[in-house]
Amino acid sequence: MISLQNIEKVYRTDTIQTLALNRINLEVEKGEFLSIMGPSGCGKSTLLNIIGLLDLPSKGSINIDAQPTGNLSDKQLARLRNQKLGFIFQSYHLINDLQVLDNVELPLLYRDTTAKERRQLATAALEKVGLSNRVKHFPSQLSGGQRQRVAIARAIVGKPEIILADEPTGNLDSAMGNEIMDILLQLNREDGTTIVMVTHDPNMAEKTHRLVRLFDGSQVQ
Repeated sequence: MISLQNIEKVYRTDTIQTLALNRINLEVEKGEFLSIMGPSGCGKSTLLNIIGLLDLPSKGSINIDAQPTGNLSDKQLARLRNQKLGFIFQSYHLINDLQVLDNVELPLLYRDTTAKERRQLATAALEKVGLSNRVKHFPSQLSGGQRQRVAIARAIVGKPEIILADEPTGNLDSAMGNEIMDILLQLNREDGTTIVMVTHDPNMAEKTHRLVRLFDGSQVQ
């Protein structure tokens, strides 16, 4: 489902060159739940952004579902992201001025769907994460765990084959973190969704199929 070959990422300024990722080779199978761990600044989020086609590697190639991405235009990359990928962030990235249902509908605005279809799909996604009674609430009226559930609903509303989660339990207490993890495990187990998750929590990583460790931009496990 995801294939990375010799990925390098270099950040340059006028005076400094920083190697963020160094020769990463990674294969993620369809239906796999993979964790990425490592100390702060080791390149975890950079790697996730490259997998998610939000950032381009300095060297190397990325295939998503056997499709090479190196020669795609920005518009083609955006379409591929919208169709294949769902994103979950540590800080939720919800729009505070929009109600929960409207937040979840957002990815569907870039598809050829009617308002009725968007509403039906968003409602179904919120039911899946146990928030069907919060559709008219605003993010500021929700707890941290509820906001992350909304973020998960937004990530799955378009039925992506891949979910990329960057510290999805990082801002939550252990009980709520376990609830969020249970939702992700259910999506993986029941829907066959491929999930790549960055985490600092070894207890969460233990629940996934496989663990990859990074250190100073290099894969060490």
